[in-house]
Amino acid sequence: MAPMTVTSRRPVLADLVRSILVAVFAVLQIVVSVLAETGATHASIGAVAREYATPLLAADWAFAIWGPIYVGFLGYAAYQAMPGQRGRQLHREVGWWLAFSAVLNIGWVLAFGSGWVPLAELLIVMMLVVLAVVFGRLSRQPAESVLERVVLRGTVALYTGWVSFAIALGTAATGVWMGLPGSGALAAIAAVVVLLAVSVIASWVVLAGTAVIGYSVAAVWAMAGIALNDPPAAVVVAGAIAIVMIIASTTRRLTTAGNPMRAAWG
Repeated sequence: MAPMTVTSRRPVLADLVRSILVAVFAVLQIVVSVLAETGATHASIGAVAREYATPLLAADWAFAIWGPIYVGFLGYAAYQAMPGQRGRQLHREVGWWLAFSAVLNIGWVLAFGSGWVPLAELLIVMMLVVLAVVFGRLSRQPAESVLERVVLRGTVALYTGWVSFAIALGTAATGVWMGLPGSGALAAIAAVVVLLAVSVIASWVVLAGTAVIGYSVAAVWAMAGIALNDPPAAVVVAGAIAIVMIIASTTRRLTTAGNPMRAAWG
């Protein structure tokens, strides 16, 4: 009987460890981000981004989206740590991935703030892969409550939508770090191509996913941040086209879904 007892306790212990790590990294990523943004440890993220400026650089106000992302992540950390939630299969499927996303985010902040732009780009690509896994797994089943829709589905959707476009910004900055031009006709053309390509992918995600409101809001916010940061005219036009694409895809998804509430909010 002893081996059976140990085996039965193993999932309970794993659930407790997972819930604690999610909470720890949820807090730690905020602390690291605040210290980095104030320049307490190295150059601020904004200062480094401007050092490698391209037509895809978003306005400073666009990065305020990290506020609701972090608050939502904290909300999820508290939610999944509740005794009635810890053992749910849903959290077992996505909790470790979300903890890993926080680790990657911490690494990205430290790498980018230190000027290690290629490493930062690699980390944010990994972050998108992790978030895409979570986003996909959440699409398999509906939320069980409004609270879950807000702190889990909404947070993941917003986070994934923002990171989808942050990769484009990071790719452009990496190009400048490698010696490619950050201004002029070539940079503007590359920016338009990248922006439209990412928007096509984002539109496909919206048409196929759930909790698409959060994803779409983040995508439109990112594109507005780029288009309103005084880029070349071609980038402004591309940004406007991309916004229309996302809004049209979202509208189609919600008006044709068998369950519009689930399509919108998860």
